[in-house]
Amino acid sequence: MSNAKTICRAQVGLEAIAVEVEVFLANGLPSFMLVGMAETAVKEARERVRSAIQNAELSFPNNKRIIVNLAPADLPKEGGRYDLAIALAILAADGQIPLATLDNTEWLAELSLTGELRPVHTVIPAALAAKQAGHRLVVGEKDASNAAAAYPTGTYMAHDLAQLVRILQAKQPWPELPAVQHSGYDQYPDMQDVIAQPMARFALEVAAAGRHNLLFFGPPGTGKSMLAERLPGILPPLSFEQSLEVQSLYSIANQRPPSLGQRPFRAPHHTSSGIALVGGGSKPKPGEVSLSHHGVLFLDELPEFSRKNLDVLREPLENKEILISRSQHRLRFPADFQLIAAMNPSPSGQMPDRVAAADLMAMQRYLARISGPLLDRIDMQVEVAALSMAELQSAPLGESSEEVRQRVLKAWQRQMERQGVANSLLNPAQLANLAPMPSKAEALLQRLAAQQSLSARAYHRIWRLALTIADLQGEPMSEQQVAQAVSLRQLEKLW
Repeated sequence: MSNAKTICRAQVGLEAIAVEVEVFLANGLPSFMLVGMAETAVKEARERVRSAIQNAELSFPNNKRIIVNLAPADLPKEGGRYDLAIALAILAADGQIPLATLDNTEWLAELSLTGELRPVHTVIPAALAAKQAGHRLVVGEKDASNAAAAYPTGTYMAHDLAQLVRILQAKQPWPELPAVQHSGYDQYPDMQDVIAQPMARFALEVAAAGRHNLLFFGPPGTGKSMLAERLPGILPPLSFEQSLEVQSLYSIANQRPPSLGQRPFRAPHHTSSGIALVGGGSKPKPGEVSLSHHGVLFLDELPEFSRKNLDVLREPLENKEILISRSQHRLRFPADFQLIAAMNPSPSGQMPDRVAAADLMAMQRYLARISGPLLDRIDMQVEVAALSMAELQSAPLGESSEEVRQRVLKAWQRQMERQGVANSLLNPAQLANLAPMPSKAEALLQRLAAQQSLSARAYHRIWRLALTIADLQGEPMSEQQVAQAVSLRQLEKLW
């Protein structure tokens, strides 16, 4: 009789939970039993492991009674991520590799029938957990770059099981890890492509500087989507930790992530369901709001989305996270995204002053698809007007994304030095303590709030906008910035 133990990682939400793979080999009727609340894909590891070991020209203990236990037993296990850990535990229990080589090491790979180490989902959360535990992590070649980005000093890789066994038997060294690729700003479309539209460009710059939400409205073909797509290119760069969070969320959702260092830009279709937007399902996965974490969520044709689905965005816009509750567990996914939306002002695409009287009721029904509470959470609503061909041809080229980004970075640095977070995240108490409004500016804002019947939320949003404009201009807040902030809220042109 002989025993061996290896360590793998299960994935529950963003948490990578350690799973001990215990193998017991005994004399008796030959069998292969796998226990520990394993789903079908895990149970099928028996055939993958058997074939991989034999194709690696290693000996599978066919004449033994093999029991594999995945602990903790009450944690559901799914996928092929346990294959490598099971195979190595069997080989160690059979004496084909030294038991000592398994110590303080985690193994994460699915096995092909030929023994190749295939990639698994959620390798970055597992790498971060292995780093925290002080273990080294062994993965397949296709996962090595992502794992090394999260855990550069403790990640090791192998191409297949045969190579890995030779390494553990000290017959060859570990292969060199691939270089980690970082993304640059050259992957984003440039602001210089946007001709004219000075107000819309200014609104986009303010949105980038303070991480404010923004709604563009105007006739079709005026450049609303074009402007929105250029927002990531003028945002401050992602930190390394933020990049890893983004990569982790995409791995959980089983989607191809943006390049390391690149901010995500998500543009779901208006037919998307509520679950697609915020996440969920029988096996909860992140939705679009979480896949936009630290990036931009762009909702084009905003009134075409179901009002019910749009209203589910209200919670993550305020709380910056999504809580998904199921009978067996509750999962939290981060959702610190920036919302950019675009819409036509009416079903015909024309502004209200050009809509025929007979179509006014249809226009009102169209606009009523967007709830007031959601609009109240969008800091700026800016018209993108139609331009004549002569205006387009005579308009000079605008500033490049690099030029705009330099102003945004300076404004961002002022915010970090003053309060440590973006202006859009300041609550009313923090605004009053860290960025008090001068008496004349406050009087102007109070007068405008009374005239326009602004809610308390809208009042503080204008305050934050004025603060961001002042940061961009490198000046103290004054009546000028308050007036500019109010000019960026143009809903009265629609309603």
